[in-house]
Amino acid sequence: MNFLGNLVWLIFGGFLSGMGYILGGLLTMLTIIGIPFGTQAMKLGAATMTPFGREIVESEDAANPLNLVFNILWAILFGWEIAVSHLVHGIILAITIIGLPFAKQHFKLIPLALFPFGKELR
Repeated sequence: MNFLGNLVWLIFGGFLSGMGYILGGLLTMLTIIGIPFGTQAMKLGAATMTPFGREIVESEDAANPLNLVFNILWAILFGWEIAVSHLVHGIILAITIIGLPFAKQHFKLIPLALFPFGKELR
């Protein structure tokens, strides 16, 4: 079921969204300061491409104080726009019964979009 959900997700926008995150991450990584943010954008892109069958977990370095600083910067600069986008798409998809599983995946990606440092999708 996860394979079928991911396949439908990819066909109807997941691939383009994921590639957008990955391309944005690569462009952000052109500067040395942007490398940590670019890697998180690429992680979010991979998570956006195949969200079914995965869950968000804390990574081993989640207690690192630098993660808190990076999460605050990320949320101010990029994260809130991405989270609002997932929220709006999730609400739109939740209108129909067929869209409920896809809305659930959008809602699952909101915490990762807001605070990606110190979290992984497994």
